Amino acid sequence: MIPPTDKLPEKINRLNELALNLWWSWTPEARELFRRLDYPLWRDTEHNPVQMLRLLSPEDLQKAAEDAAFIRLYNKVMLKYDQEMANGHTWFHITYPEHKNKIIAYFSFEFGLHNSLPIYSGGLGILSGDHAKETSDLGLPFVGIGFMYPQGYFRQRLPSHGWQEAIYKQLDMSQAPIRLVRDDNGNEKLVDVNLGGRRVFARIWHVQVGRTNLYLMDTDVDENDPWDRELSARLYSGDSEMRIRQEIMLGIGGVRVLRTLGIDAYVYHMNEGHSAFLLLELLREKVTAGTPFEEAVRQVQQQSVFTTHTPVPAGHDAFAFHMIDQYFRGLWEELGISREQFLNLGGHQEEWGIAFNMTVLALRLSGLSNGVSKLHGEVSRNMWQEVWPDRPVDEIPITSITNGVHVPSWISSEMSQLFSKYLGPDWREHHDEAAIWERLADIPDEELWHLHLNMKRKMISYFQEHVRRNWVHGSHDPTQVLTGGTLLEPTALTIGFARRFATYKRATLIFRDLERLKKLLLDVHRPVQIVFAGKAHPADDPGKHLIQYVYNMAKNNQLGGRIAFIEDYNMHMARYLVQGVDIWLNTPRRPREASGTSGMKAALNGVPNLSIVDGWWAEGYNGANGWSIGGGQAFDNPDVQDEHDANSIYQLLEDEIVPLFYNRDRDGIPRGWIEIVRESIRSNAAQFSMRRMIKEYTTEMYLKAIDNQSL
Repeated sequence: MIPPTDKLPEKINRLNELALNLWWSWTPEARELFRRLDYPLWRDTEHNPVQMLRLLSPEDLQKAAEDAAFIRLYNKVMLKYDQEMANGHTWFHITYPEHKNKIIAYFSFEFGLHNSLPIYSGGLGILSGDHAKETSDLGLPFVGIGFMYPQGYFRQRLPSHGWQEAIYKQLDMSQAPIRLVRDDNGNEKLVDVNLGGRRVFARIWHVQVGRTNLYLMDTDVDENDPWDRELSARLYSGDSEMRIRQEIMLGIGGVRVLRTLGIDAYVYHMNEGHSAFLLLELLREKVTAGTPFEEAVRQVQQQSVFTTHTPVPAGHDAFAFHMIDQYFRGLWEELGISREQFLNLGGHQEEWGIAFNMTVLALRLSGLSNGVSKLHGEVSRNMWQEVWPDRPVDEIPITSITNGVHVPSWISSEMSQLFSKYLGPDWREHHDEAAIWERLADIPDEELWHLHLNMKRKMISYFQEHVRRNWVHGSHDPTQVLTGGTLLEPTALTIGFARRFATYKRATLIFRDLERLKKLLLDVHRPVQIVFAGKAHPADDPGKHLIQYVYNMAKNNQLGGRIAFIEDYNMHMARYLVQGVDIWLNTPRRPREASGTSGMKAALNGVPNLSIVDGWWAEGYNGANGWSIGGGQAFDNPDVQDEHDANSIYQLLEDEIVPLFYNRDRDGIPRGWIEIVRESIRSNAAQFSMRRMIKEYTTEMYLKAIDNQSL
C-alpha cells in the first residue's frame, strides 16, 4: 500500500517511491538514507522504510528536508536509483540485446525478499527472492508469480517448556512494500479459476524488486466464499485438499495473471513442482486455439524450464487420482485426450499407491530440467530414471545448476566497505569473477580480525535487544531471558546452527556425547559456545521435539550458559548470524541436503563452514577453507552414521578448530585462523554467488528455451 504522501516535504517527496522498491534493501547508500532518517525507528521497525514513513511525524520529515547532509545523500541515492532503473546498460542488455524483450516468467510458492514482507518459510523462498534481485541487477526481462499470504508464515514462540507454538498475525498491508494492481477506473484487477466447480477469484499485488516485477495472488476478496478466502491466507498450511487448490491457483491462476496484465512470457520457469499445473493451462490455451495436442505438448516443452529441489521421493507433492478427477474433470475432453492419457501426464507409483505427481508432470512437460547442485543432479537422475525407462541414468535429461546467494543482500556493510577499500570500489560489479578475490591477500590480518570481532559484538548486542524486547512485551519469563543469548561472550569461539528444524538436518547431533561436549563448552581458557535458531513446520512434531531438546540444553545450567536458542528465526536475524558467528555448523544426513545456501552466506562474510560434505559443500570444500565432517564416509545404519559424524565433530573441534582459533600472536591475532577465513571468502564468494547462478540459468536454460522455439 502507498504510504501517505501529503506530509512529505517537496525536497524528499520521492522517499515513498524508494521505500516501495526493495532495491533499497541491497543498496548500502539507500539503507543509510533511511537509517539517518531516524535510527531508533529504523531499529524498532527492523529496517522497514514503509512503516517508518507511516510513523514519522510531519515535523520529523521537515527536519530531514532541512538537513543539508541528508539532502546530499538523498540526491545521491535518487540519482543512482534513476540510473539503475533506466536499464539498457546491464549485463543482459549488453550481452543479449536481441532477447531483451523476451520475458521469463518465474513461478514460486514463496518469495523471501525482506523481513517486512514475511511470505517465506525458508531456503526455497530465500532462493526465489535472491533470484528476483539478481535478475534485476543483471537486467533480465523477468517477472515473478506467487502468492501474497496475508498471514504469511507463522511467528515462533517458545514457552518455558520449549514446545514450539505457532502464532499467525495478519500482515498490515499499509506497512509493507506492496501495491494492489488496479484497472484504469481504480478497481482491483481479478483473475478467477474453476476449483471443483466453483469460481475462485484472486486479486493481484505488485512488489517492485529493483527492475523486476513480482505479482502475487490473494484470494481474500469479497467475491469468494469464506472457505475460499482462506486459500492464500497462510504458507504451507492445511491438508492435501488445501494444497491441491493452492497449487491449481498458483499454476493456472498465475498464467491468467500474466494474461490479465498483458504480459506475454517467452519462457516459464517452475521453481519446484508446486506450480506445475501451469503446464496444463498452457496446453489448454494452445489446444483451444486449434493446435493438435501432440504439437501443443511439443510447444509447451520448448518454453518450459523446471528446477527440482527435493532429493527424497516423499518430499514431492502427489495427489490421489480421485482428487484430480474432482478438480480437472472435463479438462481432458478440452485437450482432446482420454482420462487415462491425462492421468499419465503425472502418473507415478508412490509408497501409498499410484498418484498424480507434480514433479513427474513437470519433468514430462518441460524441455529443460535441473537440480540445484552437482550431487543433487546425480541424485535426481537416479530418482527419476523411471520417467525415462529406456535411457541409462547418465542420459536422464536432468542437469544441475548449483544455487548461489545474492551477495549485496547478505554481505555485512562493514565487510562490503572493506572489500571496496582493498578489492576496488567496483568490486560489486565483478563479484562473480574469481580473479577479483585474489586481492584478498592485500587485506591485513588485523583488519579482517577486528572487523569480525565487531560483527560478533553486533550480533550478541542484537540477541540482547531481541530478548529485552520480548521481556518488556511480557512474552518471556526469567528462564527464557537466559536462554536467548544474553550470557554469550564475544571472546568465546561461537558456533552457529540456524535452519529449518527437520529431522534429517540432525540439529542435536553435537549433543550426542554430552560429557565430551561439556569439556569443550566449559574450558576456562578456550571456551566454546553454540547459537541455535530455526523453526519446525507446524505439523512436524519430530522437528518440534528437536527444538525442545535444544531449548532444554540452553536452560541446563550445567552447560554454563554456553548454549543459546534465539526465538523466531527470520531473514533479519539470519543476517546477524551469518555475519557474526565464528563457525557455521551443518549436519544433514547425506545426500538429503539438495544444496543449502546459509553456509554460502556465512562463507561470504568470512565465517568458515564445519559441514557434512553434502549439497553445495561437496563442491565448495577444498581442504583449506573450512572443515569436512565425517570425511565422506557413509554407513547404512543411521545410528552408526550419527556416532561416526558426532565423533568427527568433537575431534575436529578438539584437535584443529579450537586450538587454531585461540592460537594468538603477540598482537592478539590468530594468524592461522585468518588464513582459513580468507580462503573461505576467496574460494566461495564468486563460485556461489547468485550472479554466477543467474548467468548459468540464462545460458543453460533460458536462452536454450528461447532458441528451441525458433527452430
